Amino acid sequence: MSSSLGVAVIGAGMAGKAHAAAYRAATTLYRPVLPEIRLVSIADAYEPLARETAARYGFSRFDTDWRAVAADPEIDIVSVVVANSLHREIVEGLLAAGKHVLCEKPLSDSLEDARAMATAAGAAAERGLIARVGFSYLRAPGIEFIRTLIDDGRLGELLHFSGRYWTDYGCRPDAPISWRYQGPAGSGALGDVGSHLSYLAEYLCGPVAEVSGGRFHTSITERPKPLGQVVGHTRGNVSEERAPVTNDDYATFNASFARCVGTLQVSRVAAGHPNDLTLEVFGSRGAARWSQTNPGQVQVMLHDEQGDVAGYRTVALGPAHPHYVGGWAMDAPGVGIGQNDLFVHQARAFIEEVAGIPTAESLPRCRSFADGVHNIEFLAAVAESAALGGATVPVTAQEH
Repeated sequence: MSSSLGVAVIGAGMAGKAHAAAYRAATTLYRPVLPEIRLVSIADAYEPLARETAARYGFSRFDTDWRAVAADPEIDIVSVVVANSLHREIVEGLLAAGKHVLCEKPLSDSLEDARAMATAAGAAAERGLIARVGFSYLRAPGIEFIRTLIDDGRLGELLHFSGRYWTDYGCRPDAPISWRYQGPAGSGALGDVGSHLSYLAEYLCGPVAEVSGGRFHTSITERPKPLGQVVGHTRGNVSEERAPVTNDDYATFNASFARCVGTLQVSRVAAGHPNDLTLEVFGSRGAARWSQTNPGQVQVMLHDEQGDVAGYRTVALGPAHPHYVGGWAMDAPGVGIGQNDLFVHQARAFIEEVAGIPTAESLPRCRSFADGVHNIEFLAAVAESAALGGATVPVTAQEH
């Protein structure tokens, strides 16, 4: 094991800050077996943001060009958290420079780029480098508990799945145009939050076989150009000039999985729902549901309950549930967990793999770039279904 590992984050926006905070906290979780983690650089093309974020999270410096990170021999681990269309160039450059890379999802906004990135990751693996994609919700104890209920048979045979991810960051027509609103079909709400919902559906229901009923809708077709820098979902001052929105505000589709069928729906214009990810699975012996609104609990219904009290019961997550013991400073039931915590667990898992800690002694590994490509293949099938008026489209993964 290395005596220390240098870390950098490329992208200082909303998710970039989550990665920066996660690396800072990762050594405080579970057993203290990690090498020293050196917080080296925050890189962002917008200098004021890079400077502020580096100071805020205790990184030694800031950079305004990702190439400075690639060229620094003191940096071993890099998170890439920028616009999806920029992922390929940066990731390939970092791997060529000998860095271990954790790329934010989705892997890219095109299948061609994602497959090229997976090829680069495969070549880099031969040189001992690790490239992973961040599927952060797989770290949620509630989702893992539902998977346990499925695997141990307590829910019986799965009958169907319902999932939605509603957000409202785009519900105001005066929200300025940014990269999030410009891209190919399927790179809007589907690519942003649907990329989460789709991998979670597969995690619970098994591999997807086909999709149907794909439908996209762009509710706000143009947005004002900003007068300054757009960071995350901030609004700020805008000009009179407007630009077209080229991707989806809303998407819905049906899917057939190995274990059941399901319906999935995503939106970025659902007013009053800032971050509403809700999953529900129905089986022959009961049902279970989880929501990001109350992530520290799972609701479970089992048919073996007495008839006069049958229905959902609320289960507070605690040490009896997956990923919980040692995962927080206070790992007692009812303390509460949130989405930021999932990034910390993700960073911890990635560092453990880079540090060479055996799989049996680590958190579950982060997903591979091949998994990231499959995620985009899934979403591409939805886009094809929508383009064909809702037709059934098989999801066939290419060999990686």
